Amino acid sequence: MATCVIRDWQGKEAGKATLDLKVAKESTAVDLMHRAVLRQQAHSRQGTASTLTRSEVRGGGRKPYKQKGTGRARQGSIRTPLRPGGGIIFGPKPRSYNLAMNRKERRLALRTALIARLTDAVVVKDFGKGLKTPKTKEITDGLVRLGISKDNKVLLVLTNPSEIIRRSVRNLEKVKLIQANQLNVFDLLHSNSLVLGEDALETIKEVYGND
Repeated sequence: MATCVIRDWQGKEAGKATLDLKVAKESTAVDLMHRAVLRQQAHSRQGTASTLTRSEVRGGGRKPYKQKGTGRARQGSIRTPLRPGGGIIFGPKPRSYNLAMNRKERRLALRTALIARLTDAVVVKDFGKGLKTPKTKEITDGLVRLGISKDNKVLLVLTNPSEIIRRSVRNLEKVKLIQANQLNVFDLLHSNSLVLGEDALETIKEVYGND
């Protein structure tokens, strides 16, 4: 069980929250999270890179020059991989980079990563309260009040972020906004600070609390 402080939009302490999730054993936790990150990054690869082999390069049906008497190495085709513009030996072809990992392992890795980052997490009650129009400065000032440096990479987790908050955050290079039911291991481990809405914490308990 992990405990974290709840703060209001002004940065003042407003209570405490607990999060009790099943996590991996300490001996296997790092390996499990590492495999989950590798899988996520592999799945983001398109796998569309493609080169032409010797048989696919256009032209080259005629012998470039006669076999003997030129003093040059014999050549049978301009499509040979030894010549510029020729085929590529063992070049990339369209393929899938997907890695297998069962659902229980994926969810266990996610819960383990989340609990591991709770020491750097801030739970906020009524995040963005009072925002009537999109204002990036209001978000940056609010993060400073929560004790988060402007240089930190921040992962902002909300249940149903409003359009005003989305537009206020989208110009912040180091702040990433995701919904509570779309958590992933890479973003959890890649950020320096984790900001959770109080309602997002309840969503996390509901979505990820059971196997």
